[in-house]
Amino acid sequence: MPNLSVFHPQIVHFAVVLLLVGVGLRCLSIVLRRPFVTNAAALCLLFGTLAAVLSVKSGTDAHGPVERIPGVREAVMEHEEHGITARNIFLGVAALELIALAVGATQERKTYARWVHIGSAVVGVVGAAQLYEASEHGGELVYSYGGGPGLRTGNPKDVERLLIAGLYNQSREDRKAGRPAEAAALIDELAKRMPQDPEARLLRVESLMLDRKNYAAAVAAADSIAIEPANARLRARQATLKADAFISMGQRDSARAVLSAAAAAMPTNTRLKAKLDSLK
Repeated sequence: MPNLSVFHPQIVHFAVVLLLVGVGLRCLSIVLRRPFVTNAAALCLLFGTLAAVLSVKSGTDAHGPVERIPGVREAVMEHEEHGITARNIFLGVAALELIALAVGATQERKTYARWVHIGSAVVGVVGAAQLYEASEHGGELVYSYGGGPGLRTGNPKDVERLLIAGLYNQSREDRKAGRPAEAAALIDELAKRMPQDPEARLLRVESLMLDRKNYAAAVAAADSIAIEPANARLRARQATLKADAFISMGQRDSARAVLSAAAAAMPTNTRLKAKLDSLK
């Protein structure tokens, strides 16, 4: 079978939805006894089990690069174990569903099929709980450990995007924790890796003010950024940062001049107008 690692997020979401809906419909079918509900439950559980088998295969294909991240291996193994257990339980559910289809083919055996469906519902509820555990551990692996983002496609650009996100978020945490030097170093690295990106360069302007308290350098850095005239959002941010730097240096007239020019160029921007009014 081909390597399915790149498709793991898509496949696993199909498995979760189909199996949970299937278990819910199977429980409902025992009460309602409607052929449509009974058949829909069987279809969801059978196709969901197939998706679960493919989910385990694609997850196994994907775990190598993720496991090599320091501190992540245990989380990967826990997620994998829960996923395999959930798959095995639903293989049992699928077997019961196939038995029920075979037994219920004749009218006189409908009662036997109903008891098999009850067994499928009971096992399915257990499987749903295990499926939840596998999903919860998968979410933790992705969102708490960064296992997957940047690595799924094998594209080096994706890995760089992951690094950029980490630099940005960690800089915020360092600043919040009172570590301005560390925050500034991270933003410097971010800007170094994205030298032509105006947003990254504006982040460095902000860092020069907040982390290094170097307001003159912040003004110079802001002036060096060329922003497309059509990008009103970044132009407004550039003007606001320059104005804040001038205010911090006690140069309120310069701040008003910057904001007045920006407000004239972007008359619909209420934030610029409000900031300008606050300086009057």
